[in-house]
Amino acid sequence: MRPLKAYINLSALTFNLQLVKKIAKNSKVMAVLKANAYGHGLEESVKAIKSADGIAILTIDEAIKIRKAGFENTILLLEGLFAGEDIYEAEKLNLNLVLHNDLQIEYLEQVTLKTPINVHLKINTGMNRLGFPPDQVDYLIENLNANPNVSGITLMTHFATADEKEGIEKQLNCFNQVTNNYNLSSSVANSAALCKFPEARLDWVRPGIMLYGASPFEDISAKKLDVKPVMSLVSKIIAIQDIKKGQSVGYGDNFIAKEDMRIGIVACGYGDGYPRHAKTGTPIFVHQKITTTIGRVSMDMLYVDLSRNTEAKIGSKVEMWGNHISVDEVAKNSGTVGYELLCNISASTRVPLEYIDG
Repeated sequence: MRPLKAYINLSALTFNLQLVKKIAKNSKVMAVLKANAYGHGLEESVKAIKSADGIAILTIDEAIKIRKAGFENTILLLEGLFAGEDIYEAEKLNLNLVLHNDLQIEYLEQVTLKTPINVHLKINTGMNRLGFPPDQVDYLIENLNANPNVSGITLMTHFATADEKEGIEKQLNCFNQVTNNYNLSSSVANSAALCKFPEARLDWVRPGIMLYGASPFEDISAKKLDVKPVMSLVSKIIAIQDIKKGQSVGYGDNFIAKEDMRIGIVACGYGDGYPRHAKTGTPIFVHQKITTTIGRVSMDMLYVDLSRNTEAKIGSKVEMWGNHISVDEVAKNSGTVGYELLCNISASTRVPLEYIDG
C-alpha cells in the first residue's frame, strides 16, 4: 500500500470549536463544513463539532449526510436553493436557506409548505458576489414577513477584506445602516472577522478555516491564534539519491545542485493535492527534522534535501504539513492559501483519510 495518508485529529477540531465559542462567547456558532469539511471528511467532522449551534454547507446532499450523522441543530445552505423543487427536501430536513437572488424569493412564493422555513437574507455590502443591494432590504423584509412559508429571518453579509488592512469598517457600516431598524438576528463574521473585530461578533459567527487549524491571515500564524492543526499529510521516503555538484533534479532541470547532495524522493505529488508550484525551499518535516523541498513537484513524488539529515533512510516518515509544518507555510511558498491545499486533499481520490482522537 502506498504510504501517503492524511491523519485527521478530531480532538483538535473539537478544541478549535471550543476556542471559537470562547472568543465569541455571546454568539451562536455556525461551523462551516463546505467542501467536504475543507477536505477533512464531512460525516466524521460532524461528530467532532456536534456542540456547534449550526452547520453551514452548500448542498442538499451534504445536509442529508449531516442529518444521518445525528446532527439535530441548524443546518444552513450557504448559497440557498439551486432549483425550486428542492424546497420540499429542505422542508423535510428542517434546513435554513440563504436568499441572495429574486428567483429564490420566488421559490418561496410559489409553494405551500406544511412547515415554514427560516431564511438568511444576504445583503451585498461591497463584496459584489452574492446578495441583494442595500436599497432593496426594506422591501424584501416586508415581503418575507408577509410570506407564510417563512418562519424567521436572519440578516447576513460576507466580508471581502476582513483578513487584510482594509478591514471590515466600510462593509459593516453599510450593513448596520440598513439593518439597525430591525430586531432581527444577524450574521456577518467569518474566521478573520471573529478573531480580529469584536464588533462583528453578532448573533451568529461563521468560522471556517480556523476550525481546521489554519489561519485566515497572512501576517498572523495559526500558532498565534492558538488553533490546533487538524490534518497531518504524511508519507515516507521511497528512494534516496546521491548527486554531484552541477547535477540537476527533476523535470525541467529546475534545480541544479550547488554542492554534492543527498536527496530523498517522497511518495506525494500534485496528483495527491500537494501544490505543484511549491518552490524550492518549501519547509517539510523529515525523520524528526525540518528540511526543505528541492526541484519541481511531480505528479506522484517530490524531492527533499537530506544533506543535513544523515539518519533519514528509505521508509523514513515525512510530514508535508501538520503538527510540525503549518499548511499556511506550504501555501505561502506555493503562491496560494491554506484553504486550497486542504480542499485539494478532498478533491484527490488517492489520499486515504484516517481519523484519530488526540
